[in-house]
Amino acid sequence: MQKQLMSGNEAIARGAYEHGVTFAAGYPGTPSTEIIETFATYDGVYAEWSPNEKVALEVAIGAALAGLKAMAVMKHVGVNVAADPLFTVSYTGTNGALVIVTADDPSLHSSQNEQDNRNYAKFAKIPMLEPADSREAKAFLKIAMDVSEKFDTPVFLRTTTRVSHSKSVVDLEEPARGEDRRAIRVDPAKYVMVPANARVRRVAVEKRMDQLREWAETFPENRMEIGNTAVGIITAGMSYNYAKDVFPDCSYLKLGMVHPLPEKMIREFASKVKELYVVEELDPFIEEQVRAMGIPVQGKAVFPYTGEFDPGVVEAGIRALHKEKKAQAAITPRPPNLCPGCPHRGLFYALGKTKAFVAGDIGCYTLSFMKPLQGLHTCICMGASIGMAHGMSKALGEKGKGKIVGVIGDSTFIHSGITPLLNMAYNRSDAVIIIADNRTTAMTGMQDHPATGTTLQGDKTKTLDFEALVKALGIESVRVVNPLNVKKTTSVLKEELAKEGPSVVIARGPCIFLQPERLKSARAFAVDTDACTGCQLCLGLGCPAISWQKEEEGRVPRTGKKRKGFASIDKTLCVHCSLCFQVCNADAIKSIGGPA
Repeated sequence: MQKQLMSGNEAIARGAYEHGVTFAAGYPGTPSTEIIETFATYDGVYAEWSPNEKVALEVAIGAALAGLKAMAVMKHVGVNVAADPLFTVSYTGTNGALVIVTADDPSLHSSQNEQDNRNYAKFAKIPMLEPADSREAKAFLKIAMDVSEKFDTPVFLRTTTRVSHSKSVVDLEEPARGEDRRAIRVDPAKYVMVPANARVRRVAVEKRMDQLREWAETFPENRMEIGNTAVGIITAGMSYNYAKDVFPDCSYLKLGMVHPLPEKMIREFASKVKELYVVEELDPFIEEQVRAMGIPVQGKAVFPYTGEFDPGVVEAGIRALHKEKKAQAAITPRPPNLCPGCPHRGLFYALGKTKAFVAGDIGCYTLSFMKPLQGLHTCICMGASIGMAHGMSKALGEKGKGKIVGVIGDSTFIHSGITPLLNMAYNRSDAVIIIADNRTTAMTGMQDHPATGTTLQGDKTKTLDFEALVKALGIESVRVVNPLNVKKTTSVLKEELAKEGPSVVIARGPCIFLQPERLKSARAFAVDTDACTGCQLCLGLGCPAISWQKEEEGRVPRTGKKRKGFASIDKTLCVHCSLCFQVCNADAIKSIGGPA
């Protein structure tokens, strides 16, 4: 059997392909993105980037009701967007099979919150499996599809960032080629959730959960590993690996299904050990249920509620209970930054000149909140910038005129910005909305969307026209600017802020990674140190290519005036975007040849 080193995301995609899944939909979001991207490369499958997670789930539900094995993929906050159809498909069940992959993000590596989506499984009454590594990720996807078919239910497959992105060896198998089960099943009593039908299905959901609880007791991936019975650990997912690494001789109840829990098995395991711990990241999801069974257990009293675990965290928690201490090494964090040549840098530098309050959104541009740009003042969730700008405008009235801006990226605007912009046009607020159009879903790895004209699987398609759409929504003033032209962008923003009513500025500049000719350019900028006055205006751009060289008794060679230092440009990072050239008042920045 062939073996391959795979990430958890790649393994999930492989498991789906091997098990005969032919349909997948999702929206890109770290740490889940590579699942759909990998799945799309296999023969005989259909995969799409949907405009948002709600649409992706609805599309996958449709495919499942048509008899297919279907998969919907999203990060943890994406399930919030998809929650409306999620709770009702729990009632209807599926004709084929439906697995919803939720990728949680402990420690918020690339997220605005740290929610624990195991709670969704309990809340929506949907079973959830949680793999601990890539081998299990591949196997559990197949199991989840089988559970979906067996119990006529959607099934959650939960991963976390560490499972999604870490790699381990996976056995490759030949893909299954089952019978063609595509068929439309007409059954209004099961699939039309008007109140009369939904009341009946509500009872069916409870019966299904009772059946799943019994099944969980014999599920092979819920297993006891009895070792030293002085300490017993109940755990699941990546936390199992952390605990096993530092306490290999302890006894374990390793859960593959985290909802519903196998109560009889938990009671049996607890009876075999002297001390019982639950090791789980984020919420005390398992711990609370074990306590509700009347079983004494240690959990969040010794382990943190927040952040990603590692072996040291687990060791420190258990040692803390025994009054043993072990020093933990600190790792200095490295702050993120916009790339050299990023069009968002010019936009937010220009926005700073307007002194407006900027309601932000989710995307690369969110990084502009940091010094030195400090160009963004809120960030809640995808699409919120437009609604918040409208709300602030209405709340402030005359006090807010000319002071409120909302910024949203192109992919995020498609995801959840269209309806709040329609609301702005309909209810008439005095705010300027900027669509930061860099022609891609950049933050998650350069995925296409409806405004790029290309599908996930490389087919050419209709290209969304932002200008036409915005006007159709009722916005009368629509301007397009190149954000790398600071003077023009600043002028347009000030003009739009001075107008009555809502307006939209489309700041259109492709992501630097869509411009290979720029990345390989033979041109760069350099600082003429004889002319640099040390004013530090160029440092206000926050460009990684620009640094500051201090001088104790510095003077400008050409004028003899004092300076505290001078700017320097790393030509190996410079992509010749010209922003520094535009803001320099001393004519000290010159275009030169690029890196050798």
